[in-house]
Amino acid sequence: MNLESEVEAFRGELIGYCYRYFGSYADAEDAVQETMLRGWQHAGEFEGRASLRTWLYKIATNICLDMMRAPQRRCLPMDLSPSGEVPGDPAMLVTRPQTMWVGPIADSHLATSADPADVAVQRESLRLAFVTALQVLPPRQRVILILRDVLAWSAQECADLLDSSVASVNSALARARRTISEHDPVTARAALVEDDEALLCDYVAAFEAYDVDRLVGLLTEDAIFSMPPFELWLLGASAIERWWRGPGQICRNSRTVAVRANGQPAVAVYHDVGGRRWEPFAIHVLDIEGGRISAITHFMDQVVFAEFGLPDEITDQFPAGPSSTS
Repeated sequence: MNLESEVEAFRGELIGYCYRYFGSYADAEDAVQETMLRGWQHAGEFEGRASLRTWLYKIATNICLDMMRAPQRRCLPMDLSPSGEVPGDPAMLVTRPQTMWVGPIADSHLATSADPADVAVQRESLRLAFVTALQVLPPRQRVILILRDVLAWSAQECADLLDSSVASVNSALARARRTISEHDPVTARAALVEDDEALLCDYVAAFEAYDVDRLVGLLTEDAIFSMPPFELWLLGASAIERWWRGPGQICRNSRTVAVRANGQPAVAVYHDVGGRRWEPFAIHVLDIEGGRISAITHFMDQVVFAEFGLPDEITDQFPAGPSSTS
């Protein structure tokens, strides 16, 4: 294998690293593409004193830090205001630019592992809540926490990468951990992957049938419902039910494709546009706790469908529905 091929082999894990840092697949892809380019251009400078992986992570880290020179913090609606009420007129909903929201990432873009323990750590560290909490951290603390707590780098390895000291790395890590614990106290998911998939199938079947009673029965009592780019978010199964029986009825006769995003079950929803055709509307990412749905985050930016490799329309010939996977 030549060096160019070896560099390319790290793309998936670098995407995961940069996505956690930015909270945006598009920004992560840009950073990794630049990392690959610099790696190929400067291949002759790689002397082998450090591993190729370490060398590429140093390039990627410098690119990430450079891209964050301008102040920017992506978030979710829950970070901006208290929960709201279902509006009488959905046209009054306030939106914010897509660039301020944490976005989803398709699991298919990420590196895979045969080690179940590693898979569990990677999924936990890709949860939307965790990625959003990371955005609160200053850039260097963010890098250190990802390297130490997600990727299991040693303090010395982090210090070498950042041209810093072990004491400085440990101090930054302690501060980062305190901040993260305040913003994302969940440390592990209780549900098994098999339970996730079974619940996803139930959600897809209920949503395509637009059976609101059945949908509500899948929720925890304190479930959260959000829809970036809208500021509004809802708290509790009763509020979500009011949405589904009100403005949410525009989703009747939708078609779906089951996917995975951020290590979580997700559904791409297509709206009926007539003529036996359905077009992209939103991707629903589900949080699961104790066999029920504790949060539904709807990403309504249709660019996300392309990032997930999804079709730009569904027809009667497309195999949508509960059995579809990505």
